[in-house]
Amino acid sequence: AGPSCAGIMGNKPPSPPPTVDDVMGYQAADLFVLFSNVALPAWLLLFFLPNWPMTRVLTSIPLVIFAAAYTVLMAFFLSKAGVDVDALSTLSGLSRAFQNDVLLLAGWVHYLAFDLFVGRWMVEDARSHQVPQLVTMPCLFLTLMVGPVGWLLYRVVRFMSV
Repeated sequence: AGPSCAGIMGNKPPSPPPTVDDVMGYQAADLFVLFSNVALPAWLLLFFLPNWPMTRVLTSIPLVIFAAAYTVLMAFFLSKAGVDVDALSTLSGLSRAFQNDVLLLAGWVHYLAFDLFVGRWMVEDARSHQVPQLVTMPCLFLTLMVGPVGWLLYRVVRFMSV
């Protein structure tokens, strides 16, 4: 958009979103650990007990927690920092926005939720198409660590097993 005249006109340039270290009294770093630990048991169930009837129920609980947490985190962030759509339309703007711990935590919760959702889908799809659990496990691990790579590998495995 070109250089800003804000300094020349005596106005301060817009400041980045405030760095918020806590969310309603909880440190963002502590919530990061908490949410990561909420996801781990669900992944263990998907790895080791994919066919246990309670796995589907128990792995849905973190998804509900993550959806609620994401909603609260985003509402908290937006109430403190406001909405700056332009900041999210460029890579440098996005980088600046993610310097805020609350938005970064919300992004992490987003990853946790979607990777777990994809992992659950893979287990259910593998069950319905008789893809062996040992073949699915590397795909699950990759989905946990590098989401889209695990999903892509699973799609290749699934295509080859038809």
